[in-house]
Amino acid sequence: MLRVIFRSKIHRATVTDKSLEYEGSITIDSKLMELADILPGERVQVVNVNNGTRVETYAIEGAPGSGEICMNGAAARWAELGDKVIIIAYGIVSDEDARKIRPKVVKVDAKNRPVNRGEG
Repeated sequence: MLRVIFRSKIHRATVTDKSLEYEGSITIDSKLMELADILPGERVQVVNVNNGTRVETYAIEGAPGSGEICMNGAAARWAELGDKVIIIAYGIVSDEDARKIRPKVVKVDAKNRPVNRGEG
């Protein structure tokens, strides 16, 4: 059996920009992506803390250390600047491996700077 398991997240990031005319995706500071082990093009779920909704898209790299969290394309209509979001990555793994996963949780401050290294 395979399971879909939460494996990492960027917790309570602030939306810094929106780009309706972009093809789609979420642009994320590449340093945050690295800490959360999210790859460019990887499918992510984004939870909007402000309005309680979720959207799925794929991640693209923003400038390292920029704090950028930009909703692109249709998702730009889903969030407002300043909204708090949780960016979640999942993995499809064997039952055995699912029981061993220790998710990476990257917590950020109000300017999307990491306040931890993704542990626990």
